[in-house]
Amino acid sequence: MNIKLRLIIMNFLQFAVWGSYLTSMGSYLVNVNLAGHIGIFYAMQGIVSLFMPAIMGIIADRWVPAQKLLSFSHFMAAIFMGLAGYYGMTSGQDVEFGPLFGLYALSVAFYMPTLALSNSVAYTALDKAGLDTIKHFPPIRIFGTIGFICAMWLVDILGLQNNYGQFFTCAIIGLVYGCYALTLPSCPTSKGGQSKSLVEALGLRAFTLFKQKKMAIFFIFSMLLGVSLQITNGFANPYISSFGSIPEYADTFGVQHANILISLSQVSETLCILLIPFFLKRFGIKRVMLIAMFAWVLRFGLFGAGNPGSGVWMFLLSMIVYGVAFDFFNISGSLFVDRETDKEIRSSAQGLFIIMTNGLGATIGTLGAQAVVNHFVDFSSELPQTGQWQAAWFTFAAYALVVAVVFAFVFKYKHEPEKM
Repeated sequence: MNIKLRLIIMNFLQFAVWGSYLTSMGSYLVNVNLAGHIGIFYAMQGIVSLFMPAIMGIIADRWVPAQKLLSFSHFMAAIFMGLAGYYGMTSGQDVEFGPLFGLYALSVAFYMPTLALSNSVAYTALDKAGLDTIKHFPPIRIFGTIGFICAMWLVDILGLQNNYGQFFTCAIIGLVYGCYALTLPSCPTSKGGQSKSLVEALGLRAFTLFKQKKMAIFFIFSMLLGVSLQITNGFANPYISSFGSIPEYADTFGVQHANILISLSQVSETLCILLIPFFLKRFGIKRVMLIAMFAWVLRFGLFGAGNPGSGVWMFLLSMIVYGVAFDFFNISGSLFVDRETDKEIRSSAQGLFIIMTNGLGATIGTLGAQAVVNHFVDFSSELPQTGQWQAAWFTFAAYALVVAVVFAFVFKYKHEPEKM
């Protein structure tokens, strides 16, 4: 089978696992009276990303081929997510925070490292085939987003976005992927025969990247921008669904099918991936990340200003700019790290990038977002809370604007088109 096709299938399954619950879990938690815990559920993805991607990256660099570790991780994630679904099914409305959160946490602990591992597998396979990663990876990565969208639509159409069924869907896809990962091209480890320092022996050399001012500043701002990553995933569905308490919006498409409406964000993401090679070569990483930051400002601001009725065009525009906000940061950042680091620490460096974005950034972001939402929104009230929700979205937009302005002045990088 053609290597590109094999990597396309890998990316499709990788993100279908995530898309089956990531944007709809918040609504399920609201339905089982755990709305006050939405933040910690999404923050857990960040908490485990503080250490699991680094640990798995080190193991993949030093001892176990990345594709085998990818398979093992997905098998374990699927098992625990399936158990979370079973607990939700047997408990009904009597779901308790502890058991559900515990099983979910174990699942994401094994899933989050696979974001970096799948990138390492793809970059290694493309290198072996003599293909340029900047040119060939983005079109392959598109199918990851397509997989995410397909999973979102499947969960919505099957009526699972408000119940435990989304966890079973995630588990089934994960088991399929775990089997498929074993068929992917082998990724060599870097044992080496020469004497090595303790840092090199443990595969921790990626952390020495912080000694480079350019990379240190890049990783710090990756963390600050990573704050925005999970906010809409956790709160967009409950926010749009909350309009259902207002008669004029109750029967609108957005309220009835929030997941499908939100999936337009991923459609935009799919299309924007194709723009990355051009923008990176033409403008460089600094301008590309600035574009992403200002796109986050629009993403949040338009969410706050829109509604599922006459203002649905603002929701739609927010979905469109999401593609720029996510891709121009996440995909471009990953490619930048790949180009600026040695091949021997490829998996570790990708793991470090995930730590700063999906780890520190997303943890701070989702816990902070929960605090902001709790400050403005009263989940126990029977009165519509749309005005309160809007205040929260405008707060998020203001944060993204401040980060963008500071980044413009602090991050210095001379763009060399021939390197990208």
